[in-house]
Amino acid sequence: MSSEPKELTVEQVAEELQVHKNRVYSWIQSGELPAIDIGRRGKHNYRISRADLDAFKQARRTMRDN
Repeated sequence: MSSEPKELTVEQVAEELQVHKNRVYSWIQSGELPAIDIGRRGKHNYRISRADLDAFKQARRTMRDN
């Protein structure tokens, strides 16, 4: 059984991708990175599923021509 979380916080995603958390918020707001907002009354508290993050990373992957 894996101890890897199925849902990640914005901070965890930012750390994994080595970007500022504002970049992650931007991807969420633009719809590029799906997230669930579990916050209330105007305070966002996003969770990103591991599957959605993996798909996001795959979609942004570049290939080098040989």
